[in-house]
Amino acid sequence: MQGLHLTADLHGCRCAPCWLLDADALGEACLDAVRAAGLQAVGRLFHAFPATRHGPGGVTATVLLAESHLCLHTWPERQAVTLDVYVCNFGGDHSARAHALMDALLALFEPASVQRHALHRGEPAAAGDGGQGTPA
Repeated sequence: MQGLHLTADLHGCRCAPCWLLDADALGEACLDAVRAAGLQAVGRLFHAFPATRHGPGGVTATVLLAESHLCLHTWPERQAVTLDVYVCNFGGDHSARAHALMDALLALFEPASVQRHALHRGEPAAAGDGGQGTPA
């Protein structure tokens, strides 16, 4: 169950509006990025939310991967996006592919600022920590 979980919070996205508003266009871009990274899509769901008094509706895009998943959420009224890429490394190390997928999506959204995190999941607990992992 060991894997790599990458997350990114994007702010000030300077991309074309369709990448924040159009579920079909964004979904196709996600599938293209998955293929280009060498990962295998096995399912998908792309959902556009209706506009509210706060502004235009955003998009949630989820691609189920043979290796795990890609999920992103857009907030067009804030020019913001959250990205989540997780790959299981059972049977092979897909870490480089996860990074390639994340990099492709960052390029698509053209954020002014990004907060990135990487979590190595499923690694055995260190001796003496009672199975709780290392404190943050």
